[in-house]
Parts: sequence; C-alpha cells; structure tokens
Amino acid sequence: MNRFAEIVRRDIRLALRQGSDSIMVVTFFVLTVVLFPFGIGPEANILERVAPGVLLVTALLASMLSLDRLFQADYEDGSLELLVLTPTPLEVVVAAKVTAHWLTTGLPLLAAAPVLAVLLNLNSDGFSTLMLTMLIGTPVLSLIGAIGAALVLGARRGGVLLSLLILPLYVPVLIFSVGAIDAAIQGLPTKAYLLILGGMLVATLPLAPWAASAALRQALE
Repeated sequence: MNRFAEIVRRDIRLALRQGSDSIMVVTFFVLTVVLFPFGIGPEANILERVAPGVLLVTALLASMLSLDRLFQADYEDGSLELLVLTPTPLEVVVAAKVTAHWLTTGLPLLAAAPVLAVLLNLNSDGFSTLMLTMLIGTPVLSLIGAIGAALVLGARRGGVLLSLLILPLYVPVLIFSVGAIDAAIQGLPTKAYLLILGGMLVATLPLAPWAASAALRQALE
C-alpha cells in the first residue's frame, strides 16, 4: 500500500506540474457541452431531453483525451521498465496509475458536471443520479482505458487505435448511465441501472490491472 500511494502521489505531482492533460480534458468537456445549445437551439424542453446523453457522451470522449499518455511518458523515459523491475507487482503499479489518472481527469469532470447540467436545463430530479452515475462510471472508463493504453503502447498512431479499441467497451457504461438518469427524471426506480454500473466497476477493478499489466509486459519484451 505504501508503494501504491507513492506511485499515485508521483503521478499526481507530474500531472499538476505539466497541467496540460487535466486542463485539456476539462476544457474539451466544457466547450463541447456549451456548443450544444448553439447547435440545437435554446428551447428548454429540447435541452432537458438531450441533457443526460450530451453530458455523458461528452464526458466519455473527454476522458479518452489523456489515455494515450497514461503509460507513454514512462515508456519513453524508461521509468516504466524500472517500475516493472521493482518488487512491487505490476498490477499494483497499473492500479496506482489508473487511480492517479482518475483523480486528475475523472474528478475534474465530476466537479464540472453540475454547472453544465444547469446550462443544459437538466431536470432537478436527475442531478443526484447524474453525479452518482459519473462517480461510478468514470473509474470504469479509466480502468478500461488503461487496458487499451497498454495494448497500443509504442504503436504508431496509437491514439486512433486506442479509440477504436475502447469505444465499443465504453458503450454499456453510457447506456446504463443515461438510462439511470432518464429513470430518475421520470420518477422510476434507478436501482437496477446503478447495480449494473456497480457490477461493471467491481468486475473491472481486479480484471483491468491484470489485463493491462500483461499487455505492458508484452510491449516491453
């Protein structure tokens, strides 16, 4: 656990020192959502209807922007090879890097979501469900994204390939998140949607670090 915490602190310090990834993610999220009222019109009813989908699709795309740098920087400067050679299991290293990635990208998206929800006239009944689905869903996106980032490590045009690999895996998170928010707005139970999202998180927590670490070992051979 000490080694896990050290890697998390290291990656957070590097992210804050550079700052570009977190700023880019939040800026993309904000600007893209802000453009939708200009594109579809200012009608409150239309904005209210599309708000859950717009917010979650945009958050999904924004979370992908920094995934290709999840392991790439350490791969280029040789730090990744040193991390592999340490006694710490590589799965723990991957889990720590995913945690740092979520704290520097997913958490800012979570903080910006309520303000943008007001802009899109999201029904007040859906606010708490929006925050809950993003709180559960964004770690799943980071975990799945880590697998894709490890698979394309060192590949040419890895960013494009990464998108093709992980977008289909992101679709279930999007479907059940939007379904939960729509159900909350209509006064219907949301428990089933949230349980499925929680199941995805529980499944990816052990599986994603294992799969990503296997891909990293293959890339370093």
